[in-house]
Amino acid sequence: MKYVPSLEKSFRPMIVELRKFKENATVPFAICVERQNGYRYRYDMNVYPGDNENNYEMIERVIKSILWVVGGYKIYLGGNEYIVNKMQEVFSLSGTRAFDVDFMSRVYDKPFEVIACTLETVPASVEASLPAGGHLKGCRIGFDAGGSDRKVSAVVDGEVIFSEETVWFPKTNADPEYHYAGILDSFKRAAAKMPRVDAIGVSSAGIYIDNEVRVASLFIKVPRDEFDAKVRDMYIRAAKEIGDVPLTVANDGDVTALAGALSLKHGRVLGIAMGTSEAVGYVNKDGNLNGWLSELAFVPVDYNKKAMVDEWSGDYGCGVKYFSQDGVIKLAGFAGIELDENASPAEKLKVVQGLMKNGDPRAREIYENIGIYLGYSIAYYAEFYDIQNLLLLGRVTSGDGGDIIIAKATEVLHTEFPEYKDIVIMMPDEWTRRVVNQLLQQVFQKLNNAFSWNFLWFFN
Repeated sequence: MKYVPSLEKSFRPMIVELRKFKENATVPFAICVERQNGYRYRYDMNVYPGDNENNYEMIERVIKSILWVVGGYKIYLGGNEYIVNKMQEVFSLSGTRAFDVDFMSRVYDKPFEVIACTLETVPASVEASLPAGGHLKGCRIGFDAGGSDRKVSAVVDGEVIFSEETVWFPKTNADPEYHYAGILDSFKRAAAKMPRVDAIGVSSAGIYIDNEVRVASLFIKVPRDEFDAKVRDMYIRAAKEIGDVPLTVANDGDVTALAGALSLKHGRVLGIAMGTSEAVGYVNKDGNLNGWLSELAFVPVDYNKKAMVDEWSGDYGCGVKYFSQDGVIKLAGFAGIELDENASPAEKLKVVQGLMKNGDPRAREIYENIGIYLGYSIAYYAEFYDIQNLLLLGRVTSGDGGDIIIAKATEVLHTEFPEYKDIVIMMPDEWTRRVVNQLLQQVFQKLNNAFSWNFLWFFN
């Protein structure tokens, strides 16, 4: 490991630890995760023989990664019965990964299972490829619900005629009427700027099936019974007040990746938005979506058990604490930058950005550290994604800090992992930025028409 974050020297990149583990492992082992409609993802690796403690933490981290990269409710394991037995304990409602088990069960409306197999009977991969378009004609509302603000645009034939950003605090509010009122207000303000509304596209925090909210961090304070009664169909109800028009709720990460793919005119694009959390989307080599969850906020990037813990999942070393406002705030503390405890995360980020603009070396060090995190993490993400271009965006990457992150991440990735020297890390161009919200409706309408299920993913 040639690059050590100066502000968090305990950082142990997942990819480095995984490769060290594989060096002396000799026994074939297979992991297969199944999601809706029989789609499956299989990952093969070697492990140590017998009842070996070295196996358990690494396999748990890899399974955890696959669950949040791909999504699924059924895990097939084969090749070492000791590992299988241990993982059946870990991935249960009484185990250390109870959050993941409950989360996936809710998303897929299926009981979560860990199934013991022989190596030969672990199922093979069966993957989807979901086509998407990019038609921009008509009068459209594009809406993005973030954790610190909500953004809305009125778009006529591809041109933005109105755009507005409003501060709100959805993650601290337990009353779903607060969320509904904010969403509807944004819809109405955009609708008032156009002669009609032909479609509404929503980019919103959570996981969606048939435009219904199944799991969403924006509503984390809402009690579950209130969630089912008043949150699940919230976007559908709000859209109906605008009129009988098509609605699509989409993963902003996937939309960004799609916009990037259109701009670059090829696929293999991984988009990462660093904002309230880490939002991710991916477009495959065919220019299509692959139907994966891509919730990399929950994917471990740091193998250090003493790494910062995510308050929601209760797990350590996950991407949300490295590639978001929280990551900047954490490093600011390590750098000796004092931030107002009563300020919002977005306000704290602005302080660091202001210091960066004024040439404060402590701020620069923060962004260089994030770049180191990212360089190693891209190599880990490449275990699962075929990446040619990586698009970075989100408020964390605004200003000079974003350029520093890209430069350092590129240096780390290409120096430490020459096999990935062709991966290009970049910010989206102006065209990509402009069309992100405009793509929301038509891009995913085609997806809806092509498949009997409408599963869309998001994390912001």
